[in-house]
Amino acid sequence: MKAGRLDREIRLERYTETLDEYGAPRFAWTEIDTVAAERIEGSTTAMLKDFGASDETVIVFRLRFLDGLTNADRLIHDGLIFKINQIKEIGRRKGLELRCISTGNGVLA
Repeated sequence: MKAGRLDREIRLERYTETLDEYGAPRFAWTEIDTVAAERIEGSTTAMLKDFGASDETVIVFRLRFLDGLTNADRLIHDGLIFKINQIKEIGRRKGLELRCISTGNGVLA
């Protein structure tokens, strides 16, 4: 994996449970890490879902290996929230390839 190709910045987040000042559980997305990544491919497709028409953006990112990343985590790139759909290990803990889907509903301001 060449460092020069890692020209995108992505933020990885995990849904975690914390306790507020009264001891009640509170759920929120917590940042795991902000890393450099390579954007491999991206496509947008219009689909008909149960709730109507929907645009899905599929993007594949490559990044250096990060232990503990799962499909339950999410990725943020260019203000868009992406669900991690598939994680492939590149080599022996050399890198990760993440296939991500954004429906366009989660835009960060």
